[in-house]
Amino acid sequence: MGRLVVVSNRVADPRKPGAGGLAVALADALQSSGGLWFGWSGKVVDEGSGGQLRTQRAGPVTLATVDLARADHDAYYLGYSNGVLWPVFHYRLDLADFDAGDIDGYRRVNRLFAHKLQPLLKPDDVIWVHDYHLIPLAAELRAMGCTQRMGFFLHIPLPPRTILAAIPQHHWLMRSLMMYDLVGFQTRLDVEHFSAYVVHEDSGERCDDHEFRVHGRSVRARDFPIGIDVDEFQALGREPEARETFRTMKEQYAQRQLLVGVDRLDYSKGMPQRIRAFRRLLEHYPENRRVATLIQVAAPSREDVEAYADLRLEMETLCGAVNGDYGELDWMPVRYMRRAVPRRRLPGLYAASSVALVTPLRDGMNLVAKEYVAAQDPVNPGVLVLSRFAGAAEAMTDALIVNPYDTDGTAEVIQQALRMPLEERRARHERLMAGLRARDVHWWAREFLAALQH
Repeated sequence: MGRLVVVSNRVADPRKPGAGGLAVALADALQSSGGLWFGWSGKVVDEGSGGQLRTQRAGPVTLATVDLARADHDAYYLGYSNGVLWPVFHYRLDLADFDAGDIDGYRRVNRLFAHKLQPLLKPDDVIWVHDYHLIPLAAELRAMGCTQRMGFFLHIPLPPRTILAAIPQHHWLMRSLMMYDLVGFQTRLDVEHFSAYVVHEDSGERCDDHEFRVHGRSVRARDFPIGIDVDEFQALGREPEARETFRTMKEQYAQRQLLVGVDRLDYSKGMPQRIRAFRRLLEHYPENRRVATLIQVAAPSREDVEAYADLRLEMETLCGAVNGDYGELDWMPVRYMRRAVPRRRLPGLYAASSVALVTPLRDGMNLVAKEYVAAQDPVNPGVLVLSRFAGAAEAMTDALIVNPYDTDGTAEVIQQALRMPLEERRARHERLMAGLRARDVHWWAREFLAALQH
């Protein structure tokens, strides 16, 4: 394979600890090929000074970043990417702002990225583009004459064609996606949605399981479910911060069964539905009162958007009501934290918890589910309660699968998790761990790059 060129909205130094799952997954391939990682610098600058390209070396890897002017950032990132594509791709047409006119900024920034990236490319490069911010990038590069092999991976869900068709200029968007040689999705369901769009909305044809032909061009599409670095996360659990967190939780909640939820404060995560289900648990199964405590971590996210402000208020109201109605002097049913927990402490929190509630209304994959399983003691593991609408549910069938819209049903499954016998917990955990190791984040990167190359 030639040099690997990674393009993503943000760039990370693969040498730095805590650089994130994408950096971990791609570090080996980037370093072995002397690769290039290109994207936005994260800096928003004054009008007229955007588009400046900066490069730096990170060992054998070149990091190339571009600043964005305020108007470009607001239209490309806040406006179209997160005001239209994010809600629509998570099935929330009601939250999409189709009238903002930000599509021009989205196209403009992708064109800017293509013009800044093209002079850095070599003829035998292999280009891997990531996520919904950069769907049109291949089309822009092709228009400039680039013939390199290009792949795209969508980290979030792809909705059904009837939802996609609600996006103004959806044909342009999806035809831009088809300018890649390989399109990767998280799940088989996403591939089926892509297939239905190609065939029924764009008069294309499905040639075989993975190949599609549309407008005289062939494109391959496959599911590549992303995983975690199991060994790295378990090693993190042996570090002092994680061990201290585990001891503290065990001491402070010695007489309790802990349930844990760790999410960004995002409407796709199903947190209000989760709190309602926990309330129903206390109502229908009173033996859990003074015994079960839910620790809900909600890391702030896009707080300047109205929908997120509404979610924040709803969560504070729901958690306050549960604590007010059921709390005792020595027991708080819900511990709600509207801030992030440092990643180095998460393994300890997971290990101390009897049940993890991973119940999004829609999620591309959800790696919290996989991290929770990896953090468990195989001798006495906890139980994963997982939404059927998380991409992770497609493979993690030994979790307890729930419909987060069904409050009573979710409460019943949480009760099942809290009462599950040790032998069943061990058997489920063993099978889940085998799946995590078979398809970890390194498998994901190898599989995608091999498919793109061949």
